[in-house]
Parts: sequence; C-alpha cells; structure tokens
Amino acid sequence: MYYVYILANRSNAALYTGITNDLVRRVAQHRSHADPRSYTARYHITKLVYFEVTPCVRSAIAREKQIKSWSRRRKNALISGKNPTWVDLYPDVTG
Repeated sequence: MYYVYILANRSNAALYTGITNDLVRRVAQHRSHADPRSYTARYHITKLVYFEVTPCVRSAIAREKQIKSWSRRRKNALISGKNPTWVDLYPDVTG
C-alpha cells in the first residue's frame, strides 16, 4: 500500500504533496523536522490535511505528479472535499 498525502502549515498558506509506503512514519518525520533544511521544516508544514491510498508505487507517483501540477484552487478543492475544515488528520491515522 502507498499513500499520496498533502501537508499544510498552521495557516494553510503553504502545502506539500508527497508519497510514502508508511504514512505515520513519514508524517512523523515532517513533524519532527528530521531534515531541518527541508521545505516542510522551513515553512513549518506539519499538518496532515489529505491522504489517499493506492495499491502500487507507480500509481502513487503518477497521482503525486498529477496533484503537484494542479493549481492551488484545485488542490484546495481536493482537500476541502474530504476535509472541509482542514483539521489535522494525523491523530486519526495514529490512533
């Protein structure tokens, strides 16, 4: 199983889209600023606002590229469709 996910900062002004095969571990890395020079660390992007599951890495990569190519308006609509209040979903996936 692979995950395509979107993180946001506290004000939802900055977004990051990525893929992983271990959503809990990867989001924890972002939240702890494992790489202090990374984009997510610099902009304090730690809130999991969207994710979807795909069975294979190729489809996950294709979906990530597709989402990254979208306008901000379209990304906002994707997130709002599943998470209208943009709450942090990380507690839901860890518990």
